[in-house]
Amino acid sequence: KDYTESAKWYLKSAEQGYAAAQCNIGYYYEKGLGVAQDMAQMFKWYTKGAENGDKVAQNNLALCYENGKGTEKNLPESVKWYRKSAEQNYASAQCNLGWCYENGSGVAKDESEAFKWYSKSADQGLPRGINCLGICYEFGRGVAKDLTKAVELYRKAADKDYVYAQTNLGYCYRHGNGVKKDHDE
Repeated sequence: KDYTESAKWYLKSAEQGYAAAQCNIGYYYEKGLGVAQDMAQMFKWYTKGAENGDKVAQNNLALCYENGKGTEKNLPESVKWYRKSAEQNYASAQCNLGWCYENGSGVAKDESEAFKWYSKSADQGLPRGINCLGICYEFGRGVAKDLTKAVELYRKAADKDYVYAQTNLGYCYRHGNGVKKDHDE
């Protein structure tokens, strides 16, 4: 692996307007791979990639706005970019947008809308999305409460080594939520 050489070529491509390269060089600046870590450059390149339609750059830019990384925190702007990415069927952005709706972060709280976006993410097999969908079923958020369905989803995400789902599944077995109480399981 030669991150310095890789960064050189990503930058050449990014400067010519290639959105995927703009996203990649933004990531390199974020992590300090082959270039000095530079949050201003990270934000600049994620913005260019996002504006040029790259769904990963859009999600990464949304994260910047959500967390105030490389820019001022701006939750409505974060939601705008999550939505653009989610509408391109990017599972991570769909899950992130669901979280925004579930928590009223940058958008009015709407558990039905959260359920919709978590479902889209889960349908693509994203473990975090599957786990979040399980939480919706466990607590009746945006959908009728269904502990059996929650356990099924937790198990699916847990089988993909998603630690939060493994914890949720363990909790269900401990308390008999949607399953027969089983301290050994």
